[in-house]
Amino acid sequence: MASVLVVEDDQFVRSALIRHLTDASHTVRSVGTALEALREVAHFRFDVVILDLGLPDLDGSEALKMLRGITDVPVIIATARDDEAEIVRLLNDGADDYLTKPFSVEHLSARMTAVLRRSGTGSTTDAPVTRVIEVGGLSIDPLRRQATLDNTPLDLTRREFDLLAFLAGRPGVVVPRKELLAEVWQQSYGDDQTIDVHLSWLRRKLGETAAQPRYLHTLRGVGVKLEPPQ
Repeated sequence: MASVLVVEDDQFVRSALIRHLTDASHTVRSVGTALEALREVAHFRFDVVILDLGLPDLDGSEALKMLRGITDVPVIIATARDDEAEIVRLLNDGADDYLTKPFSVEHLSARMTAVLRRSGTGSTTDAPVTRVIEVGGLSIDPLRRQATLDNTPLDLTRREFDLLAFLAGRPGVVVPRKELLAEVWQQSYGDDQTIDVHLSWLRRKLGETAAQPRYLHTLRGVGVKLEPPQ
């Protein structure tokens, strides 16, 4: 069971979410503004935050950036906006997933289960890798969830670390996008843009670009591989 923070100003939607989550044996706290959400996260530990974008005091996208400044708790965006560019921006700003309103409680439950499974296991395989992975100047410790590049610590989000560790555990192997979605995102289907956003984010921290890759190589229409610089 999980500790959930619901950030939603619509009292009807908020009450429905609280009722459903409580019935599912989750512990729920709820607030109606972004500032209240920041206070809650600063004082309590949550397993997941469900964040509405249309808040009265601050747009949820700005609240997301502020949340990411103080915590890496998984955040599921609940939004009536379906603009693709905005969704990509939200993922780039640190959202773990998003739902477009209206959505069913079953859909929310499925997304929550996937997010909690990823954050709870801390691993993307059934048998967690315990050895330190070395690929070129990269060193990845799955147990401590720490990564360094040329002995410099990398500041990675949970998803970035999982993606890097999964690819580094298969150096030189081209991993299909479908497999990345299944193993890293725990989803049988999804949008390739989710992978592209996180790859771009990870490349930036590795000091490379898609045009001039060092470790992460994308094979158009095939997949992604990680291998040391030549």
